[in-house]
Formats: sequence, structure tokens, C-alpha cells
Amino acid sequence: MDNTAVDMKEMIKNFFELYPYMDFFIRYAWNLIVIFIVVGLTYYPRHKNKDFLFTFFLFNTVIFLICYLLSSEKIKIGFALGLFAVFSILRYRTVTVPVREMGYFFVSVTIGLINSLAQISDPSSIMVLLVSNFIVIALVLLLDRQMGLQHENFKTINYERIDLIKPEVRAQMIDDLKSRTGLPIHRIEIVKIDFLRDVARVNAFYYSLENESTSLALSDDD
Repeated sequence: MDNTAVDMKEMIKNFFELYPYMDFFIRYAWNLIVIFIVVGLTYYPRHKNKDFLFTFFLFNTVIFLICYLLSSEKIKIGFALGLFAVFSILRYRTVTVPVREMGYFFVSVTIGLINSLAQISDPSSIMVLLVSNFIVIALVLLLDRQMGLQHENFKTINYERIDLIKPEVRAQMIDDLKSRTGLPIHRIEIVKIDFLRDVARVNAFYYSLENESTSLALSDDD
């Protein structure tokens, strides 16, 4: 077994010494396969957001190229962590990036990092790289399907029946909102009361399998 492992290591080393450009093409081809599975086959069919699809692929490729081209300068792990930190703090000021998309963004960056910097000088290191990628793919597939968990969504409603905002008739208010909206509302939150116009702004919370609350409703800081 030891002789076989040594022979395989020598074969891999000799192959890359004979064809040094193949290291880049093999790494990048594998990187594209993984990011296509994660983004093209998992994210896009479920969420249908073309803008983020472009961003995930672009950042993955840019990170891969930067790390691969600079890896020959004997840069240690501090470089990888620093580069990851620089790109991870980027924030789009035009819109608020939803939490799910931010998670995919981090995954895209991570895939580019590990596939460009990981050692593939022997069969064991190649196996570690393959397993690492499969772990990322498996977690994305599992978690994005939400495992049947329900999500608490909310709708912001301008409610004109000001007489029902009292705590003692809260159940009646919830029943009224259920009948009007058709949503399985289980609790409400009164945000603002305007007695001059006899209207109240409330957040009505309900459970569903999908996240139906828009990102704009979650943050008004932009």
C-alpha cells in the first residue's frame, strides 16, 4: 500500500511537471462543476433570481483566479483568510441582500478559495479536496430544502378598525385579519397608532414553508 501511494504521488507530480498548465485547467474545471451544482442546479431553480446568479458565478471565478495566480508566491493561510474577509464585508448599497443570498455568496467565495489553494500533490490530498466540496454541496442541498421547517412571515397592514387594537379584544382582531387576508395569522404586532385618521399600522405574523417577507421590509436603513 505504501509503495502504491508513493507511486501514485510520483505519477501526479510528474504529470503536473510535464504539463504545468493542466493544474490550472483541472482546478478551474472542477471549480466550475461545483459552483454550477450549488448555484445553477440548487439556487436558481428554486429562487429564480438572475441578478444573484450572475454575482455568485462572477465572484467565484474572480476569487479563484486571484488566489491561484498569487498562490505561487508562497503565501500562507493568512492571505486566504484576509482575502476572504475583504470580500465578505462587501455590501450592496442599492438593495438589502437577503440572508439566504448572502449565504450563497459566502459559499461561492469559499468554493473558489479551497479549489484554488488546496494541495493536490497526492491521492490523499485530492480526496480531501473532493470530500470538502461534496460536504458543501450536501449542506446546501439539505439546508435550502429547509427540511420541512416552517418560516414565520409577516405582512404590514394599515388597519382601520381602531376599536379592535385593545389587548382584551386581540383575538377578535386576529380573526378579522384572518378572514380579510386569508392568511393563517397567529399573532400581531402594533407598530403605530394614528388616532387622527383612526388607523393603526400592524405587522401580522403567520407560518409558511417559504420566506414570503421581502428584504425591504426587514431593513429601512438604505
